[in-house]
Amino acid sequence: MHADELHKIQFEVAPNGVATVSLNDPSTRNALSVAMVAELIAALERAREDDEVRCVVLTSTHETVFSSGGDLSGFDVGLVAKHVANEQFVYLLRLLGELGKPSICAANGHVLAGALGLALACDLILAAEDVRFGTPEIKVGLFPFMIMALIYRNVPRKSVAELMLFGEQIPASEAHRLGFVNRVIARDQFAATVSEWAEKLSRRSPVLMKLGKDAMFRQQDMPFVDAIEYLRSQLTVALSTEDLQEGVSAFFEKREPAWQGR
Repeated sequence: MHADELHKIQFEVAPNGVATVSLNDPSTRNALSVAMVAELIAALERAREDDEVRCVVLTSTHETVFSSGGDLSGFDVGLVAKHVANEQFVYLLRLLGELGKPSICAANGHVLAGALGLALACDLILAAEDVRFGTPEIKVGLFPFMIMALIYRNVPRKSVAELMLFGEQIPASEAHRLGFVNRVIARDQFAATVSEWAEKLSRRSPVLMKLGKDAMFRQQDMPFVDAIEYLRSQLTVALSTEDLQEGVSAFFEKREPAWQGR
């Protein structure tokens, strides 16, 4: 899918290798419709395959909402069709985990329902100070089934239960206290902070970042003994890379490393 075929998101890559994917369907408050999910997948796959992309920022063009979550207007389709469509959302969440490049959710607006899963699938979450997070599905007779696994992996269990059972929204400061938001940032400093974090990530070795990212995703649900054995093998692979040798040399020579991506 080319850039001129994208209608519900914006996609751009800066010279420093930071790819920005912006949800851009204001009439639906960036609802995660079938079309929106398809465009997100296309953009992220493009970022994954582009060697020039070193970091991905996921954000919104809406003034107050990152995303309102699932597209409620799509609930009148047949059950089988809905089940098949949901498979794409599952793939989207896996794609963020298997991107091979660091991702930042720049939550410049409210993050609700399924969008909370999208945010949690990113490696880091930066939130503007006036942003709220929540899973309000229970209020319309639903439950956040699709994103429950991600919530439980990022939020303390009793707090998860409170979020899902009551469906109330919490401020960014509380999300930070619960540990699933990395930083809460004043609105007038938000864009600059996102740029600063993305720039730092884009300067790291792409091959070591991919090895590390893949290991982060794969080991998270392994039994402890299996995890440490797998991670030992990944360390051996890392030790064989040219970028590791370059990084060590640059450290002792007190200079910036010149990564080769090998």
